[in-house]
Amino acid sequence: MVQQLNLGPAGKVAIFQRQSEPKVFSVGEVIFEDGQPGDYLYGVLEGAVDLAVDGKVLETIEMGGVFGAGALIHPEGIRVYSAIAKTDCKLAYMDESRMLFAIQETPMFALDVMRNYSERLRRLSKHPLGGKA
Repeated sequence: MVQQLNLGPAGKVAIFQRQSEPKVFSVGEVIFEDGQPGDYLYGVLEGAVDLAVDGKVLETIEMGGVFGAGALIHPEGIRVYSAIAKTDCKLAYMDESRMLFAIQETPMFALDVMRNYSERLRRLSKHPLGGKA
């Protein structure tokens, strides 16, 4: 069995807090939309964010959760879902160079982001809209 090592929400928040000034979003505000170029990976410092495809919420990301990595990793760099503030929230963000620096500084961050992304893909593959997300 693979040992479940991860940073946990507090560890991820600590990494994100070392980044640029967080962005603040009000409830219902769109963070990014499906089809847009993706320049940032986001980490939730406070509040909650809904991830949606075709207006249907597929997942809610809360404190310590990360989202938006796919657009930085995939060569096309295009968002495949929309992110909307479920509550007032504070989000840290990283562009590709900052993400690579965080990975170099804390390798467990890379594993945690990959695990998070993999788990999301598994959940979405079971969802009725799974083929699109």
